[in-house]
Parts: sequence; C-alpha cells; structure tokens
Amino acid sequence: MLTVQSLEKRYKTGDRALTGVSFRVPRGQVVGLIGPSGAGKSSLIRCINRLIEPTGGKIMLNDTDLTRLNGAALRKARRRIGMIFQEYALVERLTVMENVLSGRLGYVSFWRSFFRRFPQTDVDKAFGLIDHVGLSDHVDKRADALSGGQRQRVGIARALEQDPELLLVDEPTASLDPKTSRQIMRLICEVCRERELPAIINIHDVVLAQMFVDRIIGLRAGAVVFDGPPADLSSDALTQIYGEEDWAAMRKEKEADAKDAADADAFETERLERMAEPA
Repeated sequence: MLTVQSLEKRYKTGDRALTGVSFRVPRGQVVGLIGPSGAGKSSLIRCINRLIEPTGGKIMLNDTDLTRLNGAALRKARRRIGMIFQEYALVERLTVMENVLSGRLGYVSFWRSFFRRFPQTDVDKAFGLIDHVGLSDHVDKRADALSGGQRQRVGIARALEQDPELLLVDEPTASLDPKTSRQIMRLICEVCRERELPAIINIHDVVLAQMFVDRIIGLRAGAVVFDGPPADLSSDALTQIYGEEDWAAMRKEKEADAKDAADADAFETERLERMAEPA
C-alpha cells in the first residue's frame, strides 16, 4: 500500500510543483497518472522515490514513512521501489542478463557487483523474468542491439528483479509504436496484478491509459483534479485536466487507429499461418 498525504513541492525558484496531493494505491492496483506538461506528474514520481525532496506532507510505503529517511535507511528503502524509465536507462554494452541482474545491485557487495558475480538464486530468478517478458532468445544479446520494445521489456524485468513493493513507471510507451505500446502496457499491468504490486504509470496517452489501468489520477497545476475509474473520465473531466478540446473526436480517432492496428495484426497473423500450412 502506498499512501501519499498532503504532499507539497516548492522549488527554490518559488514555483509550486505539487499542492496538497493525497491518494492511496492498494496492493495490485495500477494507476495511470495523466495531465498536461508541467502539471507535476514527474515531480510526484520523483518525490515518491525521493529523487527530489518534498517540501511538505507524508509518503508511506506500507509501514515506512519515506519522507523521514536519510542515508543508509533511504538507500535500503529505495530497493523496495522499482522504476521503469521512458528512455530505458540500460547499460548499452551489457547483455540482457547483465542489465536485468543490475536490479540486484542494492543487495550485493561492491566487489560482487564489480565482477558481476551474483548469487545463483539471483541468476535463476533473472532467467525466469527474462522468459516471462518474452526475451529468452535474447539473454546474451547486448542492449544496444535491441529494439525499443525489447529494451522496455528488459527494464521491466530489471525492476522486478529488485523484488519491489511499489512500481513507478515514467512514460513507458513514449518512444514506441502503437502495437508495441499496447503490448508493453498489457505486460506491466499483468505483472502488477500477478504480484499484487501497486503501480503508478506517468502516461500522456489518455486512451491507452483507459484501455489498461484500474484507476486514473489527473493532475493540473500540481493539484489532483480527477481521481476515479477510467470509465468516469468524461469529456468534462478531461477539459478540467487539460483545457478545452474536442475530446469526442480525439477518442474516435484513437479508437479508429487502434482498430486499424488490430486489423493489421490479425491480417499478418493470418498471412503467417497460411505460409506455415503444407502445400
């Protein structure tokens, strides 16, 4: 369970990024965090994992108040928070396996990590996760030889290698095509529900969020202006979050794009099946 209570963030410039943000995320729930640029989405995620310091309020991860931790206690707590990045944050020259095992760096000694000598249990777990995200044929391939979707799958496996109690995801589909975006969102949501992991996904694609997440929180000017199920995200709610726009037309366009992509997938699958049939 993640509990954010009256969270505030004011930068030294005087700009207020977050104002009285409060919500809870129970085990297994996937939350889509939406809002215009500058709404405070990235500031919120970075406050939760303490990459930036909140100005006020409280962040509880189960029974731990993250806002009161420093030094070794904070480093230990961060091991419990998995992070999936928009730009993947992989070490390009390392293999898929080595990148996934980097999720255990906070648990092993410096020399073990330096020589990449991880316990066999960690290695076995990494093999299982790599298989789970569909990369078992790429274990020894370098990260710089992977496609964008494959890199994001490595990032998911690496985050899960930490045994996290919370997953924070920053724009996981921003650099991906529509088909791969759906696959990645589906994979993230499935693993969270399987492992009862609470998750927050910072995402710009509203229609994609509505397709997969359990709940949507909308931010505007650092404050929560919507919090509810995707089905309740009406045109009026979207206008409150983003401002005036023809939301009905946008939805139709997105739905048409999704249908075209699904039809193309089905056609390609049928074509390959016909090719595989004996003459």
